[in-house]
Amino acid sequence: MPQEIELKFIVNPAALDAVRTTLNSLESEHSEPRQLLNIYYETAENTLRRHDMGLRIRGVDGKYEMTMKIAGRTIGGLHQRPEYNVELGKAELDLSLLPAEVWPEGTNIDTLQAELTPLFSTDFTREKWVVTHRGSKIELALDLGDVKAGELSEALCELELELLEGETSAILELAQLLVAQPGLRQGGLSKAARGYHLAQGDAAREIKPLTVLRVAPKATVEQGLEGSLEMALEHWQYHEELWVRGSKQAKAAVQNAVGLVRHALALFGGIIPRKASTHLREALMAYEAMLAQNGKAEELVYSAESSQAKLALIEWLVNRQWQKFVDDKGSVKLAGSFKRFADTHLSRHAAELRTTFQRPLGDSYGDQLPRLARETDSIRILAGVYDDAVTHPWLENWQGLRHAITTKQQVEIEHYRNEAISQAPFWLHSGK
Repeated sequence: MPQEIELKFIVNPAALDAVRTTLNSLESEHSEPRQLLNIYYETAENTLRRHDMGLRIRGVDGKYEMTMKIAGRTIGGLHQRPEYNVELGKAELDLSLLPAEVWPEGTNIDTLQAELTPLFSTDFTREKWVVTHRGSKIELALDLGDVKAGELSEALCELELELLEGETSAILELAQLLVAQPGLRQGGLSKAARGYHLAQGDAAREIKPLTVLRVAPKATVEQGLEGSLEMALEHWQYHEELWVRGSKQAKAAVQNAVGLVRHALALFGGIIPRKASTHLREALMAYEAMLAQNGKAEELVYSAESSQAKLALIEWLVNRQWQKFVDDKGSVKLAGSFKRFADTHLSRHAAELRTTFQRPLGDSYGDQLPRLARETDSIRILAGVYDDAVTHPWLENWQGLRHAITTKQQVEIEHYRNEAISQAPFWLHSGK
């Protein structure tokens, strides 16, 4: 099965010349810009989207290609997903040319093709550089143009790195070299995602609250670790997009997401030694220091510190870099039940909260905000093994306390403190 591995960046238009200069300085096979027109297809019921599939026809120099991308894994801006490409004689869909394993069970190809219509298009120039880095062949494509859906459009200014041959680690290493200068940020939204959003009316994207982590019923501790960090990274990139588009409230969500990464590393620190994440934690702290300086959104999200921190996290996840630091005993723990791990640690973190806030703290509540954030984030990661009906009310009281402390509402502080510390455990093996 063909596997596409890409790393996508949004380019700050103000830094475009500098980025192109950097690309031209690489030892590469350079291709002059070519015009690409892509038409994406969908049914009225969003059949493909519901199965995390994307279907397009690309036209360039009078030649046409049909591409189907199906569900894969996306970590930050790194996309790993199966992709099928078929040459066409003309710009018309022919689903029969795609292999049968592409389709969900029970799909009627003829019926589906009859229901598909153009939904949106992307029209852009692509300039390419093919480089060899650490023995791996990587294509860098600079795309400039627009995505359009009806009367709505959005500018495209992107840099995509695609692994043609070799190891995923090479594409991440090359990316780290590129982001040493400001002007790039990992793109969480693909061209297709932006096209779908435009086709649905381009509604304003809303701030999302942090939720509890959802894992498979028999997830391992290691899967809990990976899931928590991927959840934090997704929250980070989603709100970074909102922030750079003008939402001032999104900055706090970005800060919460970065904090969640640190808190997740601490939660699993009893198994994974600190030296396994030294570089990652240093990169996170450097970006958090910048965030605390209240700079402009564009300067911060396109900064080298932002990209380096996210790339460090992506690399840590993709390469599972913690594994080489874990001994045999730790490996056994990582392979153990996340549910048992959650029950044990829920009791510990809840006890820490109760002890801290057992009595009124007067003017000292603000001093406990970092502890409150760390403990509630840990519980957020662990609580998803239980139903929302019991976890959400429990967490909402602590979140209410956090908000009341932040906004210095003394009456609300005492209300939520009393509610929070009097809650019964919702987990097993609580000691009560």
